[in-house]
Amino acid sequence: MGLMSFIKKQFIDIIQWTEESDGTLAWRFPIADMEIQYGGSLTVRESQMAVFVNEGKVADVFGPGMYKLTTQTLPVLTYLKNWDKLFESPFKSDVYFFSTRQQIDQRWGTQQPVTIRDKDFGAVRLRAFGNYAYKIVDPKLFHQQISGTREQYTAAELDGQLRGLMLQHISDAVAQSGIPFLDLAANQVEFAKALQEATAPSFEAIGLKLEGVTLQNVSLPEELQKILDQKIGMGMIGQNMGQFMQYQTAQSLPEMAKGAAAGGGIAGDAMGLGAGVALGQVMAQQLQAGLAPAAHAAAAPAAPAAQSADDIMGLLEKLGDLKAKGILTEEEFSAKKADLLKKLG
Repeated sequence: MGLMSFIKKQFIDIIQWTEESDGTLAWRFPIADMEIQYGGSLTVRESQMAVFVNEGKVADVFGPGMYKLTTQTLPVLTYLKNWDKLFESPFKSDVYFFSTRQQIDQRWGTQQPVTIRDKDFGAVRLRAFGNYAYKIVDPKLFHQQISGTREQYTAAELDGQLRGLMLQHISDAVAQSGIPFLDLAANQVEFAKALQEATAPSFEAIGLKLEGVTLQNVSLPEELQKILDQKIGMGMIGQNMGQFMQYQTAQSLPEMAKGAAAGGGIAGDAMGLGAGVALGQVMAQQLQAGLAPAAHAAAAPAAPAAQSADDIMGLLEKLGDLKAKGILTEEEFSAKKADLLKKLG
């Protein structure tokens, strides 16, 4: 190999990047000990940007296009290196390429329930997950804050940080959207938009743009879901205690039947008898309620049959169970308790 051939190979006259795989955010062009030929060619493809860095300082930034590297196209680098107008020598500089394509199908989700404030239920612990997409819009800022002098920086390395930013703003998004928890499932687009607006500034601070957010699911922990189901059931039949007792009795009949079938014998018969008596009482109450208007039109209504002390104590125990499960408030329990105790007197 001749001396001129050896010298020629030390100069780089074409600088470009062809992405070999998805997920690469930043890539450093391999300069090593070589120098860039003055007047060489820089090719920046669509969905890319290039940054020249001189001794740790960001110099010139290039968008898509083909450039001839001269003092005119490298004004910042020319200033940093104090080149004069006649400069035409090879030079050294680090060159970084950045992918500005959208990084799609990035996942976010709550590993543990997140506590938020809800106007209907107070404090609520919920789980949620979905997708988001982002891209680099400020390569200079991204280089300074995130990728640095790494030879390559990937989306996988940034995933944990970005997912943390998404989760950090869930409470802010719920408060900002003003959507009650019960309506979140029916307003997923609005909630996702609120989460995007709440999180976007944190992405911008590191040179990224949050392009979109989707919410795929939102749910309560299992134990809270059971309580919510009970409250929904009570809401469907209204706040009338008599109706709610009918609802509870109807809900318990299948379990009683299962217990009777499994237990058999006297215990099973007793459980079946108890279910029958309870159902009979409900039917009798409904019949009495239906006949009351006709009886009132014909004559003065008869005095209601007095409840036995055992019946009243049984009702008190059921009310105590409902209060313990959170279905009845302390005020509701106290009011019903007072009414029942008056009947004992």
